[in-house]
Amino acid sequence: SHPAVPVEDPVIISAAGRDVEISSPDKEFFADRGETKLDLVNYYLTMAEPVMRQMRNRPVMMQRFPNGAGGSSFFQKRIPDNAPDWLHSTAVHTMYGTESRALVIGDIADLVWAVNIGCLGFHVWAFQVNDEHVCDQLRIDLDPGEGTTYAMAQEAAHETRRLLDDLGVRGWIKTSGNRGLHVYVPLATSGPTAHDPIDVRRAAVALARELERRRPDLITSSWWKEERGPRIFVDFNQNAPHKTVFGAWSVRAL
Repeated sequence: SHPAVPVEDPVIISAAGRDVEISSPDKEFFADRGETKLDLVNYYLTMAEPVMRQMRNRPVMMQRFPNGAGGSSFFQKRIPDNAPDWLHSTAVHTMYGTESRALVIGDIADLVWAVNIGCLGFHVWAFQVNDEHVCDQLRIDLDPGEGTTYAMAQEAAHETRRLLDDLGVRGWIKTSGNRGLHVYVPLATSGPTAHDPIDVRRAAVALARELERRRPDLITSSWWKEERGPRIFVDFNQNAPHKTVFGAWSVRAL
């Protein structure tokens, strides 16, 4: 007979004034260095201020890794039926009008709850909760395709900054994936300068085309891959109303 496998006792984490139970806290999430689910929770608690500055009151799509970062994953837009009553959520819609009840990162307890069910990082919508018709971020995705280098993505980012400087606009840069870069431009959410997602996507298309006009050797706005060549693609469709972008300070499986 085989010896009984010990059952890990859950731990209770205090987050945003709530007690959140972490089941299997010693479950290994990152095999290379042996970091556990509890290590990931503690990372987010340590980084709570910048994380919440970027995600607070935004709906997110969850990417769950039931067997840790080295295992398979799946995306989950809807919160499960057994979610706690205090969990923040809101209705989001696809481009076809399908409605889902999505998790909202209203406070750090919401995020810790999601980590407990196997989320490493979070894919974030570009609007605040309960106002999906007002987009508050223009997202410039500098996507390095086949035959490009990270140095080329960096150069494209510098070209993007020069264009934004010419427009009197400030952008904020972050890494994305293996070699990509994102630039976020904050947008007003009230008054005559508030924009819906369709307007913002149109602006992203115009920006991509202007970058290509300035640097056709380096940058492309071509939607079809076979037309891009070894250039950095400005993926304007990251600003489509139904799109999410991987959140700043979120943990990737890589």
